Amino acid sequence: MRKSMVSKIWIPAFLLAALVAGCGDSDKNAGAAGGPLTPPTVVSVVPAAGAPGICQNAIVTATFSKAMNPATINTGTFTLATGGTAVLGTVALDSTGLVATFTPTNPLALNTPYTATVTTGAQDAFGNGLALNFTWTFTTATTACPGPIAFGPPGCGFGILAGSTVTNTGATNVTGNVGVWPGTAIIGFPPGTLTGTFSTGPGPGPAMTAQGQLTAAYNAAAGAANTGGALPGDIGGKTLFPGVYTTASSLGITGDLTLDGQGNPNAVWIFQIGSTLTTAGGKVNLINGAVAQNVNWQIGSSATLGIGTTMAGNLMAQASITLNTGATLNGRALARTGAVTLADNPVNVPPCP
Repeated sequence: MRKSMVSKIWIPAFLLAALVAGCGDSDKNAGAAGGPLTPPTVVSVVPAAGAPGICQNAIVTATFSKAMNPATINTGTFTLATGGTAVLGTVALDSTGLVATFTPTNPLALNTPYTATVTTGAQDAFGNGLALNFTWTFTTATTACPGPIAFGPPGCGFGILAGSTVTNTGATNVTGNVGVWPGTAIIGFPPGTLTGTFSTGPGPGPAMTAQGQLTAAYNAAAGAANTGGALPGDIGGKTLFPGVYTTASSLGITGDLTLDGQGNPNAVWIFQIGSTLTTAGGKVNLINGAVAQNVNWQIGSSATLGIGTTMAGNLMAQASITLNTGATLNGRALARTGAVTLADNPVNVPPCP
């Protein structure tokens, strides 16, 4: 009898303890990051807080810690202003519910501080608003950022364009056209492959037209006003915002280079290089809206991509371009007078600028 009574007492006690423990875990989980009781926060913004030199056609984004309620992300809860005057624009939330974008109706003023604000009216899917308004500032550039380099079809359809010859060894693949003008020789296809067509000189044809467009684009890039300042001899390890950058001599990229679009998909870079461009196995990283078709390398003589390099942009060389073994080009290799030499290279041709 005594043993039976102890068992009857022990069983309810065990169940009560389990219930209490379960309730404790539920409360803890409800308050954890991302839980139904946790207010959302802004975890990152573009342009960055305090950033200078922002292009006048920039857009502004805020990334949240939790998926947000689209009905609460609008021009009333995500604003942009300067000197107390609101900037007109539109607001959208991406499909994940995490990234909100403010797109100004008109270009921003030059050399002007702007303040972006996400208010407590911005709510997550559970109805929780931000605990406090989130505010940050940035300042626009003192001079206008460059526009896209005009290089339309058929020219922008060429991943490889040379003046004298195109020579390939290995399993190079070009997702576009390969051409030479006024030269006539394209060697090494196969084993190289392409998704477009071949075009050669010396007579009229797509390659001839493309060379004319390359000359115009090269001259436009060379004539653009400097906005980003002078470049050191090597820009590996740097992060560069949109603009026109200049060096009167050669330029190297040792290690990685980051091009930060600051949230603007129309951001443009022009690198004016007086002599040679040489890379040493690093990678050109495109972040925050930067795209390869808007990166332009105007090269006074020749370009050489080192083994294993991942390069981005339009290489426009006065003389020749060499891609060493395994180098990847997310862009175009366009030589005005000399040869383009390839060796087992992926060449991924971006859309027309």
